[in-house]
Amino acid sequence: MRLPKLTPLGMALRIPGIRTLGPGSVSSFLKIALDVAFWVLAVITGVLILFLVASIFIPIDNFNVTVSDNSGGGRALPLTRALLLFAVGAFAAYFGGFMLIVRNLRMIFRTLILGDPFQPGNVRRLRQIGLILTVVTGGVWVAQGLVASRLAPGVMETQGLGDLLTPGFSVLIVLVLAEVFREGARLRREAELTI
Repeated sequence: MRLPKLTPLGMALRIPGIRTLGPGSVSSFLKIALDVAFWVLAVITGVLILFLVASIFIPIDNFNVTVSDNSGGGRALPLTRALLLFAVGAFAAYFGGFMLIVRNLRMIFRTLILGDPFQPGNVRRLRQIGLILTVVTGGVWVAQGLVASRLAPGVMETQGLGDLLTPGFSVLIVLVLAEVFREGARLRREAELTI
């Protein structure tokens, strides 16, 4: 298989002496950053899950929550157990979802460090990232809609379909990348069979 020649833009993006794949490359630096992000998200998710369990037993009498808008106006609501469980559970699910996305990215970057990105496992990982991103985005959209319509009507605006445009576009990009990796894995398999 012959690789295309670099265009002037491609040459401009290539920095001499800096490798993008393999040990000691930009990929290995990004893998370290993803490792740190994963453990930070894991700790945050773990603390939120512990708080979720503890919030079942915490006495919450005489506590209020103030929901405010950007102009400083707001509305005070009594803190109920259902509201507390919903809020903590939503945050735990949000951070847990991103922890799973970063976990899959770590595994993909591990293959980049090895110099072998076109593995069938990466196709599955990218599809999982797309699915998790879809679930997290949909969950945030629904949760914000519930808060705006039930807890703070008139204070917070409900989400519109336009708010799903950027996340939806991101999901499509990840799914297209999964297909690119699938095609790369197929071509690599064919090349191995011809040798």
